[in-house]
Amino acid sequence: MTSKGKRDDLVNQLTSPGWRLIPTGIDPAVEGTLEDMARAAHARKQGGKHPGAIQRAEDALELDLFDLEQLWWHLGLPT
Repeated sequence: MTSKGKRDDLVNQLTSPGWRLIPTGIDPAVEGTLEDMARAAHARKQGGKHPGAIQRAEDALELDLFDLEQLWWHLGLPT
């Protein structure tokens, strides 16, 4: 389970660039802000696809699905 501190840290990084969404399947990876990646992963989930993995490009920090769902909640996106 994600701690409140970790969730708050991720929320504070929503506008930071340098994140990458690595989808499953043949879709290409996309890069942008953490918010862009969270929204792109959410759109994939809403379209019936696996949301993929989000990584911070500079140090390969990877978010698990629970962290990603916490960001969707913060952005007001339905889970």
